[in-house]
Amino acid sequence: MSTTISANPRAGAISEAKAFSDATSVPWFVWALFTAVVSVVVGGYWDISWHMSIGRDTFWTPAHIAIQMCGIIAGLSCGFLIFSCTFGNYPEARDASVRVWNFRGPLGGFIAAWGGATMLASAPFDNWWHNAYGLDVAIFSPPHVVLDGGVLAIQVGAVVLMASTRNRSQGILREKLDWFLLLVGGMIMMLAMTVVWESTYRVLMHTPQCYRAIAIVAPVVLAGFAGISERRWASTIVAGIYSLYAIAMLWILPLFPATPKLGPVYQNVTHMVPMEFPVLLIVPAICLDLLRPRIAHLGKWPQALAMGSVFLVTLLAVQWPFASFLISPASANWFFGTKYFAYFSSPTGLDVRHIFFSGDRDPLRFGFVMLQALLLGILSSILGLMWGDWVKKIRR
Repeated sequence: MSTTISANPRAGAISEAKAFSDATSVPWFVWALFTAVVSVVVGGYWDISWHMSIGRDTFWTPAHIAIQMCGIIAGLSCGFLIFSCTFGNYPEARDASVRVWNFRGPLGGFIAAWGGATMLASAPFDNWWHNAYGLDVAIFSPPHVVLDGGVLAIQVGAVVLMASTRNRSQGILREKLDWFLLLVGGMIMMLAMTVVWESTYRVLMHTPQCYRAIAIVAPVVLAGFAGISERRWASTIVAGIYSLYAIAMLWILPLFPATPKLGPVYQNVTHMVPMEFPVLLIVPAICLDLLRPRIAHLGKWPQALAMGSVFLVTLLAVQWPFASFLISPASANWFFGTKYFAYFSSPTGLDVRHIFFSGDRDPLRFGFVMLQALLLGILSSILGLMWGDWVKKIRR
C-alpha cells in the first residue's frame, strides 16, 4: 500500500472540499450539537414540571442532569473538533475554519464550546445559590442568567456550525442539513417561549403585556429561520415543531407519578404537572410564509414592518378567542391540559377559578402597550431578517 502526497496543497484542499460537498452522511458534530440542543430543551421543560410537581429537592435531579448534558456534549464535541482542526486530524474542517488564540476551528464550534464551558461553570454556582437562598427562589437568579447565556451560545453555535456546513454542501446532504436547521429552530422557539412563559399564562392572554412578550421573542426566530432555510414553508415548519413538541410533553408527562416534597401544598398532585398548551404561533407562521414572496422585493425595514404587523394581528385574531376557551372549564381535560395545577397553586388563584387577570382596563394604557408590542415585533423581525441573511452566507 502506498500513500500519494499531492504536490499542490491548494489542489489537495480543493479536492477535499469537493469530497465533503459531495458527501451524503451528516457529520458527527452536527449530530452532537443537535443532541445537545434537544437535551437542554427536554431538560428545561422537565425541570419546570419537576418544580411544579415535586419541588427542587436536590441538584442531581434527572432534569438538571439533562440540562447539564447539553453543556457537556457541546463542550466536549466542539473542543474535540477545534483540536482536530488545529492539529490537522480533520483537514476538511480545517480548510473551512477560523483562527482564535492560535486555535483553528469552525466559528460555530468556538461559540458552542464557550457556551458549554459557561453552562458547566454555572452548575456549582446554582447549587450554592439554592443552598444559600432557598430551594425555589427565582427563575432569573444570577446563576440562571449565566446558565441561560451558555444555552444561548450553544444554540447560536449550533445554527452557525450547521449552516456553514450546509452552505458548503450539495445534493442530499444539503437537504438533510437544512432539515436539521429547522428542527433546531423548533427547539429554539420552545426555549424562547419558555423564557417568556410567566408572561403568557392563559390567565394573562387578555392583557397586552402577554402579546408584547411574545412579540419580543417569536418574530426573530420565525424571520431568522425563514431566511436561513431554503424551504418555502420554513416559518410554518419551525412553529409546527414547537407546537408538536409542547403538545407531546403536555400529554406524556402526566403519565408519570409525582409527589410534592416542599410546602405549602395546596393541590392534590399525584402525577407530573406539565406546562400549558402552546401558543398558536402556527397561524402567524403560515401567514408570514404566505407574505414573504410578496414582499421579497422590498428593503429590510419595509419587510420587517409588514412581518411584525401581520404577526401581531394574526396572533391576536386566533389567540384571544382561543384564550377564552382555555380559561373555561370546557378545556379542563387531558387534551388541552388546563386541569393540571402546580402543587403550590392557591385555591383562590385565577387559574384555579378559571378567571382572566383583569389588569389595567384603561383603553389608553391598553393601546400604548399594544403599540409597544407592534414596535417590538417589527424590531424582532428586522433582527431575524438580518440574522438570517448573515447565517445563510457564512461558510466557516
